[in-house]
Amino acid sequence: MTEKEKCEQGLLYNANYDQELINERIAVKDLCLEYNQLKNSDTENRNKLIKKILGKTKENICIEPSFWCDYGYNIEVGENFYANHNLIILDCAKVTFGDNVFIGPNCSFYTAGHPLDTKQRNEGLEYARPITVGNNVWLGGNVVVLPGITIGNNSVIGAGSVVTKDIPDHVVAVGNPCKVVKNIEEY
Repeated sequence: MTEKEKCEQGLLYNANYDQELINERIAVKDLCLEYNQLKNSDTENRNKLIKKILGKTKENICIEPSFWCDYGYNIEVGENFYANHNLIILDCAKVTFGDNVFIGPNCSFYTAGHPLDTKQRNEGLEYARPITVGNNVWLGGNVVVLPGITIGNNSVIGAGSVVTKDIPDHVVAVGNPCKVVKNIEEY
């Protein structure tokens, strides 16, 4: 079994010394660098390039530079997706964003995790768990979402939060660790 196959199955795998994974990361980081250097006024080329980087997109998306990811093909974004400056997505596993997702500046989504066992960690082993963000979600600036998290529909994550557990639908959640502080009523 290849290291990529182990990753896809949620097993411990070694991304540090596997040439296939290294080459994929280098290729997408070159594309991210190219994207980040385009003029903001060059919307046609920005749109083409971001859709080349990401695995699946709808039509109306905007990611402000700078943007960095590990593979790109594991990222899926819905319609009316907006991410402010300095978005980082470590997409070793699938990262899915629904429709009408708004992401503040300096946000990070990490699917990669490392073993607690020092021997395994020092060997370069890691694991990957998917992240899912529902529809109509707003994440404030400087939010970090950890591996394996699901954020429910119509929820708001407050600025500076570190999301360590799943967040249900229709709530406001804030803090480190991020916790639900209020239900959102339909208006």
